[in-house]
Parts: sequence; structure tokens; C-alpha cells
Amino acid sequence: MTRRFLGYSVITATAVVALWLVPTHAATQGASAQNGEAASVPAPRTADGHPDLSGVWAELGQQFLSETDASGNILVRSRGARDGSGANAERDGTLRSRMDPNRPAYKPELWEKVQWLDDNQITEDSYFACNPLGVPRQGPPAKILQTPKEVVFLYQAPPAGGGRNAFRVIPTDGRPHHPVNSQDQTWMGDSVGHWEGDTLVVDVIGFNDVSWLSTAGWFHTTDMRVIERFRREGNTLYYDVTVEDPNVFTRPWLMNTRTLKLNTDPDAYIIEDLPCHERDLEHLVTKEHH
Repeated sequence: MTRRFLGYSVITATAVVALWLVPTHAATQGASAQNGEAASVPAPRTADGHPDLSGVWAELGQQFLSETDASGNILVRSRGARDGSGANAERDGTLRSRMDPNRPAYKPELWEKVQWLDDNQITEDSYFACNPLGVPRQGPPAKILQTPKEVVFLYQAPPAGGGRNAFRVIPTDGRPHHPVNSQDQTWMGDSVGHWEGDTLVVDVIGFNDVSWLSTAGWFHTTDMRVIERFRREGNTLYYDVTVEDPNVFTRPWLMNTRTLKLNTDPDAYIIEDLPCHERDLEHLVTKEHH
């Protein structure tokens, strides 16, 4: 497979396992920051008094990654993982994600569409054709740069993320949504941020209706609104997302909290993604979920 897609894609299962079992200088290594001490370390603050969110962050608890060892290295728990092959890691991860009861509350008449999209993921999910994951599916950033007037989010390539080295520049100086960009329809939307106490709140509108919220056919419309919240406690960053789309939901969807650890290695960096060239879809012979 020459194409890299989905955070738990079929790049090769062995490569996925290797990347997660071995600490690297990429964001994954941040998981080995002393977890027990992280919460007791006061969060640094910028000159204007806000918590400093800057740094390289590693997410814990990916969909098919369930725990860490004593050193903080993320372990794969799936059939075949013990022999190092990573066999079934992708399938097991997808099944685990489907057991999560926290899912969007679609209007009753729309569940049939969700099911159809789910059944036909390999042709209907635009990410299979090398398109961006978009917000909020791409998850939290791998690196944050914070200034008094804006924050910059940098996203890492799979399997540690899904961002394909995407970026976002978000003003935090109190300005409203851009009058033009907020009416456009993009993968990332138009973002503005503000502080509510020690929590950075990012309000995002102006989406296209091509991206999904997950691999399970969870679609949205161009009226989707996403509220992201970032809260730092010591060397731990909590990422909460609320998705609103009255066209398809009966109520807003509060996604599961995602937890990240600060990478304290001074040489930490995020890796460059490989180009995405679609060469696989014409060779797929089943509708198996990936």
C-alpha cells in the first residue's frame, strides 16, 4: 500500500505497531513524560497570565491503543499483538470504537443514511481519496505555538494523528469570525478563540459537508458548529469538543475527552507526512471497514 490514510489505516499493521511500541522523538515520545509527576507540576503561564499551551503533545488512548507500560510507552492490545505482528490491530480498533455508547444523536429519519454511508465507507468516506480529515475528526494538534494574540496548531501525520501536517492559525484577540471565511465551506472552518478562565475556547464555523465525524458514516452539514476546549493541568492537556448541527442532530454531541501529555524532550519534533497518492480504491474487493 503506497497510500497513508486514517489514523488506524492499512499502511501496514507491522509499521503501526512499531511506531507505537518504540519511543521516538515524535509526539509519541511525550507519553513517556513522567505521568505520575505531570499533574503535580504547575502549568506555566504566559506574560498575560494565561496557561501556556505551547509544546509538543502526545495523545493517550488512541482508538486501538488502550494503555501504556511502566515507562509510558503506548502498547497495542489486539489479537496477534503479543507476537509483534500487529495482526488484527486495525480491525479490533474499529470494533472497539463501535462499542462506545457516546455517539451523535441523529434525527430518527437520518439513521438509515448513516447506516448506508457506514456500509459504503470505502467509496463514500472522502478521506479514502486523500482528502483531509477536517475538524473535529483530525483530533487535537500535535504541537501548539501560543502568542498573546493567536495560537497556532500543527497536526501530525498518521498513525500518531490524522492531520497530514495540516495547520491552523487561530486569533485570540477578541475578533469575531471573518465575514468572508466564515461563509466559505472548508475542511478546517473559520476559527476564533477566547479564554474562559484558564480554558482556551475555540469556536469554529464555515465547514463543507464532505468530511465525516468518524469512520462510521457520521456525516454533518455546512451548518455544523464545533466548540473546542483546551485545559492544561501541569503537563497534561485535556481536549473537549462539542459538535452542534441542528440540521441532523436532536441535541449537541459532546465528544469523549481526549488526554495529551507534554513531551518534555527539548529535541522533540513532529514528523513529516508522506504524500498521499490514491492507488488503492480500484483494487479493493470487499467493503470491510478500515
